[in-house]
Amino acid sequence: MNANPLEPAPPSHRIACRYLSQEDLLQAGCLDLKLAIKAAENSLAAYKNDDILFPEKIVQIFNEDTQERINCLPATFIKEKICGVKWVSVFPPNPVLHGLQNLSAVIILSEIERGFPIAFMEGTLCSNIRVGAMGALAAKHLARPDSKSIGFIGAGEQAKMHLIAMKTVLPSLEECRIGAKTNEEEAQFIKEMSLVLPDLKFVAANTDLQKATDGADVIVTATSAQAPLLKAEWMKKGCFYSHIGGWEDEYAVAAQCDKIVCDDWDTVKHRTQTLSRMYKDGELTDNDIHGNLVDLVTGEKPGRESDDERTYFNAVGLAYVDVGIAHAMFQRAVESHAGMDLTIQETMIFEHPQLKDWVRL
Repeated sequence: MNANPLEPAPPSHRIACRYLSQEDLLQAGCLDLKLAIKAAENSLAAYKNDDILFPEKIVQIFNEDTQERINCLPATFIKEKICGVKWVSVFPPNPVLHGLQNLSAVIILSEIERGFPIAFMEGTLCSNIRVGAMGALAAKHLARPDSKSIGFIGAGEQAKMHLIAMKTVLPSLEECRIGAKTNEEEAQFIKEMSLVLPDLKFVAANTDLQKATDGADVIVTATSAQAPLLKAEWMKKGCFYSHIGGWEDEYAVAAQCDKIVCDDWDTVKHRTQTLSRMYKDGELTDNDIHGNLVDLVTGEKPGRESDDERTYFNAVGLAYVDVGIAHAMFQRAVESHAGMDLTIQETMIFEHPQLKDWVRL
């Protein structure tokens, strides 16, 4: 207690942040694709307006053959005065070798007035939500609003999140077909997702990828396979295709599409997606790209213009969107009183009265 009540109390040097586990975020209602899609829209617009600092990511690859890696992806929202970083590991052998997921992430948010952390969050949920939200945002502009059927190649976490996201923007969806490497993966997908979306009719393709996608109004490929699995003849007129991973479709799929849209074409064309390969092989040019997703969001370019258009969306992943969604989730969680405060420090180092007992000389 301050000895002289007329003197101001010394400033507190305590630093704390909110810890949010995956369960904290889920129970706070953060698995909300409408929230995520709105945050994604705002993030894209902010970046276009130069309101985001977005440096290059840091990639540490530990095994070139398996691409086991950990990435550090920062971004700062200048107007919101929030800086965030996603620390994400991708270990493709995990499911087979250890029976564990291949992707895990944490997110740290800091305010930039004093520079102190405000949140330490589980980030795998946010990362998967971002993938689904960007695909759904593209579908909002490029899919037929009366779409009835959706077909998947791949049955993992990102496919499941994509389904929730697509159903959010396309409530007319009635049927979901699923094709995966094994019947067991398809059965697991249906078991889990039928509980979340009980009004949908689920159809297992028994690993027949044509059965999963042929004639579907919406097609999603969400697989780690580097092979042209989706065939052009399976993509009917009026279909919207969301391409999540690397090389998942034959060149003819993109070649027949009326509009090709990316989250960021300049980034995509230097990666290893189907479009990147086509660009490097001289089968796709800058002029063949209709635009980036932000151009549709802001109305600078049109989305779907006819029922018969085939449309193609390719997202390479923009980490500033992860940070934008994470901030929205953090605000929702705080409003719900979710998580717990973690003390970073109670006071500054040399203010500790016990410091002489703790020093090791």
